[in-house]
Amino acid sequence: MVQVSVRDNNLENAIKTLKRKLQKEGLFKEVKQRRYYEKPSEKKLRKREEAVKKNRKGAKGFFEF
Repeated sequence: MVQVSVRDNNLENAIKTLKRKLQKEGLFKEVKQRRYYEKPSEKKLRKREEAVKKNRKGAKGFFEF
């Protein structure tokens, strides 16, 4: 659960902090994905593509000498 404290009645700063924490947790991404039903086969394909993308990104600096 995400908690944000409001200090000195600075609500705008607290909202920015809340948005940043929710973004880091991946909540916005999950909400977008759950707007419409995703078939299990499509979900597997998306997960596989995300894993490949993540592995490429991680190996990017690995092979440079």
